[in-house]
Amino acid sequence: MKTVLVFKTSVSSDCEARMVKPLLDSLMGSRERWNFDLEDCDNILRVEAVSIHPASIIGRLSEAGYTCEELED
Repeated sequence: MKTVLVFKTSVSSDCEARMVKPLLDSLMGSRERWNFDLEDCDNILRVEAVSIHPASIIGRLSEAGYTCEELED
């Protein structure tokens, strides 16, 4: 069963989203899906994954110079 994780990020453009794509792709397997909603004021990153830890995603984006925090229900 897939889990949906939602993050507030500082990724604010399509260009920046393309730059972090390889980082996120390498972190997640082929069965996981992710996308940005850059029209939302929080620049949402939505991840559908079977098993991934939010800290891994936060760390990967932080290493690339972006802020990222998980939004709880």
